[in-house]
Amino acid sequence: MQVALFATCLIDIFRPNAGFAAISLLENAGCTVDVPQDQTCCGQPAYNNGDIDSSRIIAKQVIKSLNHYEYVVVPSASCAGMMIQHYPSLFADDPKWHKKALELSTRCFELINFLHDILNIHSFDLKSNASITYHDSCSSLREQKSKEKIRNILNDSKNITLSELNDPESCCGFGGTFCVKYPEISQHIVDEKVNDITSTGADILVSADLGCLLNIGGRLKRLNSPVKVFHIAEVLADMTDVADIGDTQKQPDNAELK
Repeated sequence: MQVALFATCLIDIFRPNAGFAAISLLENAGCTVDVPQDQTCCGQPAYNNGDIDSSRIIAKQVIKSLNHYEYVVVPSASCAGMMIQHYPSLFADDPKWHKKALELSTRCFELINFLHDILNIHSFDLKSNASITYHDSCSSLREQKSKEKIRNILNDSKNITLSELNDPESCCGFGGTFCVKYPEISQHIVDEKVNDITSTGADILVSADLGCLLNIGGRLKRLNSPVKVFHIAEVLADMTDVADIGDTQKQPDNAELK
């Protein structure tokens, strides 16, 4: 099975280990994985801020770079949502590119959905015990509909103990540029999320969107919380023997995914 990994900007720049973990999960399942050299941002920041012209330019580049792959896997629910749900609407008045966008959307999957639905993998065997709580990103919950699939995997995996948040469906306050435009509101929201995380007693916070993890992890570190923060791919691939997200003092080398 030929798979293209769409690395995403945040993973490529801030957390390559999550990208390598995603590759490990796919290769261990028998996939041949490529990271296309000419992939760019998915265009979501421009799209969310109303810059439709720039979004179309970026989307065309992405579509071209992923044209020849059997599947495209994205370790980010928000980027996957942009490519699957929003690319077709970007080209609603352009039949040629609308067709190309629709065709890509049939081959594009968020990582957990791909593992669960296409590869039929519903559990993993971790080497050591992991006490975790899980944050559902807004895109994962509402666009990718992966809430139950993620929990199927976490609950059936060896050496994982899942403690649910009291309010698992609330936003973390990141929201892309929302946290920049409205920092006071964003901090209030993430503080509520941090309190919920702490109340579970879990040692590790996990999610499938790095934007959320950077936001929550940064706040946890500023509050001197002992809770560690990892992308779900890192946990499932047993690649958590590195500094966690938000630990600016002990980050792993930023080897480029590309």
